[in-house]
Amino acid sequence: MIRDIAASAAVLALLGAALPASSALAQSAAAFPAPAKTFEGRVGFAAATRGQPILPGAEVTATGQGFAPGQTVRLLHGTTPLTPDLTADAEGGFEARFRLPADAAVGVHPLVVVSPAPYAAVVAELKVSPAIPASGEDRYDILRGAATRGLYQSAYSAKNDAIFVTSAVGRPPVRQSELLRMDADTLAIEARMTPAPAPARVGRDGAPADGGLFAVYGVGVDDAHDTVWVTQSRQNTVAVYRQSDLSLVRQFDPGTVNHARDVVVDQALNKAYASATFEPEVVVFDTARPEVARRIAIASTVRGERFSAASLSLNAEAHRLYVVSNSTNEVAVIDTRTDAVLKVLPVPGARSAIGVSHDPRTGRIFVAAQGSDNVVILDGETGAVVADTPVGAGALNVVFDPVSRQAFVANRGSSTIAVVDADGRLLASLDGAPQANHVATDGRGVIYAVTKGGEQDDANTVWRITPRR
Repeated sequence: MIRDIAASAAVLALLGAALPASSALAQSAAAFPAPAKTFEGRVGFAAATRGQPILPGAEVTATGQGFAPGQTVRLLHGTTPLTPDLTADAEGGFEARFRLPADAAVGVHPLVVVSPAPYAAVVAELKVSPAIPASGEDRYDILRGAATRGLYQSAYSAKNDAIFVTSAVGRPPVRQSELLRMDADTLAIEARMTPAPAPARVGRDGAPADGGLFAVYGVGVDDAHDTVWVTQSRQNTVAVYRQSDLSLVRQFDPGTVNHARDVVVDQALNKAYASATFEPEVVVFDTARPEVARRIAIASTVRGERFSAASLSLNAEAHRLYVVSNSTNEVAVIDTRTDAVLKVLPVPGARSAIGVSHDPRTGRIFVAAQGSDNVVILDGETGAVVADTPVGAGALNVVFDPVSRQAFVANRGSSTIAVVDADGRLLASLDGAPQANHVATDGRGVIYAVTKGGEQDDANTVWRITPRR
């Protein structure tokens, strides 16, 4: 991530603000050369080892684009150069490496990018993730079952003692996607279905293009009507399938839910809720018909910002729906009887908040933040921070298990599943979960996790995790 810093203190330091006053005044003319009239330079960072998070002590690759050919570029931490001066190539790009110190602080570091002639400066953000060693696997019984490529989410059906798993591979047009039904105890695949072709989409040239499949991503079960609800993010909609044979019950029109992400079902109230990513909205469906019932608008408490609905967590007994905002780091609390927004709570310490769960006993809210690699626990009534726990790189999803009273976190960046207790203490870090993507509970003490690590079959698995008593 990168932003302009025309008046940044770091830039002032580079220009001589740190010098004695007389010296700085004497050099004021030289300190302010003509600035660049246009500047599109941008810099990103990645671990030198492909696919790994950036940890303290790691070698980092800096990649630049949008510079003028031959332009000099300096990368600085404050006023300290990270590399020798760099020179943009004929395409305006560069690549350089540097090593972080072993004691580098975890967090998002603003690094200064300076081009002296013509003068321009921006800040590029470097995220250093926590290095959390594997631990605690002896506390859990773990069964891993092979599934299919591109796994996304799972949901448990108590009526059929089965889990339903979604998968989708690649970017549009998606041509490989499945909905699986698996035995909840053995993880054997009992049935599988490929969604129907989607309508043609508009290509980059404005002409009709292949629409791929109605690929499935989020999933929720409705035992009251023997159905499975899925989100179809690429077509901005949802669909309903029958649990027994995975036959289509209803395909909603494209555009019904913007970039639909999660879907949860309140069986007692005959309602399904789908989150509209990038929009301040949750769409409510009548599951008995099924049809759209209403839309819930959520206003952010952050001035000038827009709530962006991401993950959902439903407490059916308490009639509460929790919605996390990825853009504003907030959690909205909705009364499912009236579908009214009761409050919107900020999540201090979270960046790019994306996963949410809850403790039905205490009302605490658990938020997983992909941009800050942590889980923040809030008091559900006051919004006070109970705990802020580093759990691993790219904390993507979280689920609280009411039986073991533990929260499980899927860390996509570190390929681990972290476990914290109700007070936020780290209990375990289970490794070997390539690109862990989602965690779910059956509500009876068993947790299901999905990994989507790539083309190898053993990297695309469903985990059945049972805490040992």
